[in-house]
Amino acid sequence: MTGIRVYDTLSGDKRTLEPIEPNKIRLYACGVTPYDNSHIGHARCYVAFDIVYRYLKLAGLDVTYVRNFTDVDDKIINRANERGMKAVDLAEENIQAFYRDMDALSIARPDQEPRVSTSMPQIIALIERLIGNGMAYASEGDVYYAVEKFQSYGKLGKRTLEDMQAGARVEVSEKKRHPMDFALWKAAKPGEPAWESPWGQGRPGWHIECSAMSMHAFGPCVDIHCGGQDLIFPHHENEIAQSEGATGQNFVNYWLHNGFVNVDNEKMSKSLGNFFTIKDVLQRYEPQVLRLFMVSTHYRSPINFSDAALDEAADRIAYFYETLRKLDAFLDQAGGVGAPFGPLPGEAFLEEFEARFREAMDEDFNTLRVLGQLAEAFKLANEVLMMRKAKQLPNALAAAKLLREKLAYADTVLQLFGADPADYLDRHKTKAAARRGLSLDWIAEKVGDRLVARSEKNWAEADRVRDELLAAGVVLMDGAQGTDWMVKDVRDAAPAAE
Repeated sequence: MTGIRVYDTLSGDKRTLEPIEPNKIRLYACGVTPYDNSHIGHARCYVAFDIVYRYLKLAGLDVTYVRNFTDVDDKIINRANERGMKAVDLAEENIQAFYRDMDALSIARPDQEPRVSTSMPQIIALIERLIGNGMAYASEGDVYYAVEKFQSYGKLGKRTLEDMQAGARVEVSEKKRHPMDFALWKAAKPGEPAWESPWGQGRPGWHIECSAMSMHAFGPCVDIHCGGQDLIFPHHENEIAQSEGATGQNFVNYWLHNGFVNVDNEKMSKSLGNFFTIKDVLQRYEPQVLRLFMVSTHYRSPINFSDAALDEAADRIAYFYETLRKLDAFLDQAGGVGAPFGPLPGEAFLEEFEARFREAMDEDFNTLRVLGQLAEAFKLANEVLMMRKAKQLPNALAAAKLLREKLAYADTVLQLFGADPADYLDRHKTKAAARRGLSLDWIAEKVGDRLVARSEKNWAEADRVRDELLAAGVVLMDGAQGTDWMVKDVRDAAPAAE
């Protein structure tokens, strides 16, 4: 028993995580169908389960993480035909694009990444096993799963077979014994990739792949199986039927499903014109902005994607990095300062930080609570930065050092603060200015005009230029090293440095 409580979709309860093997976790996540660039729904899913993976490891568990690629699919075949290329080449092109997106978002690569195209022996063997168990049947080159043979079909989605049939778009086929029977193997069609099988040339149906690949990696049972809520039916429902129909054993102990992404309170859809790829978003925002946005809502809840929400996340992470920049500069003067004495500023908070972090994450990976804890940490950081009197300095520096260590601890999971603060802020400024339609040359010219006015003690002109920049969204920050600036995405917000 781990002390970590997770919400299991199947039971509908939050349950204590009890590994199949002591201290080991078998974690499986459904991967992408690489027919196009990945979108923000994929970002939501894989950021959420990257947090799960990283926290389980931080908690001391030995985690084996498997995530597949569905590189044989109707969408890939159709898109490849449209582009006049081989399906395998299109899939590989988009897999590499997927890696670029995931790497940019600091999403750890799994331990194993099986592909449908290289898992045919396991898939065919599983189908043969299901036929042998009487759970599936061959029909004119196709193979179907007989849903009526599986007594608990529908248990994940809490629906009966009759309810599902009434609400589903069922493929009508005389080859099927029951309208809800689903394909495990599809007979070859002209122009499609195909593999040899006991039922003739063909390729797998969608659902059989994950059962075959997870069972090949882990055996009959998985600790945690992850995916989006849209996969509950039919994909995960069918995975249960296939796996348990083959082995007679429980397939998954904990089903974790992330919430949907809505765009401006509407479901994301290409037909609605509100569809965004990760690549599109990262051209306008730094990856940490998108990652922060994704963890700002509990992974099971729906999240509303909008420019305003991203702008708020951009301002918030810029504030974090500006504080970190100041904190690092403050720590540079630690040499030669005496030892701290008495209680440190925020000492109780710092002592409790890791325990509070684990307490939040132990409750179904509650990143929303963790972000509240981060807000306290950065408030304390800015209070420490004000403590520059000689008597205060040793304790302030000791607290600043501890703060940096605690933030690094949390960031092993959150992956928000790994960039060099100065480099991050430079990139942020460039993209923020572009979002506002501002030229960097124009900003530099105005900053220069104000410096000239200040040098001439023309305070009225200096104030006028400052107000002109502020109206455009540019906040000036005067300091000992000169004047810096930052673009504010959220209007009427306080400057990020304060």
